[in-house]
Amino acid sequence: MHFRSLKKTANDVSIEEPASSDKDGNSLCLMDILTDSEDVAERIELLVRAEQMYIDLDKCLDEREREIIVMRYGLFGKPALTQREAAKKLGISRSYVSRIEKRALEKLREELG
Repeated sequence: MHFRSLKKTANDVSIEEPASSDKDGNSLCLMDILTDSEDVAERIELLVRAEQMYIDLDKCLDEREREIIVMRYGLFGKPALTQREAAKKLGISRSYVSRIEKRALEKLREELG
């Protein structure tokens, strides 16, 4: 039984384990290679900005406007669509998507400065 449990963890690697060395011969662990503090700070800032964007979109726009902005600009992990693609998906004309998008962007500019 003990050997089976060891077999399951045999390929596990610690992020503290030396992975390679830099040009000066200093050993680098996986954690040094995978991230640095600036990356983490940038990611946190992006998450905070994304959260604020959710709040601003909900506060400023009605449901249809928000839906079109998300579709057109590929927000929240969705692919960006052309006006024609968004119109087809929503069952409305491309020119109507254009008008709604323009109105939504004006609202956001007014609200966000």
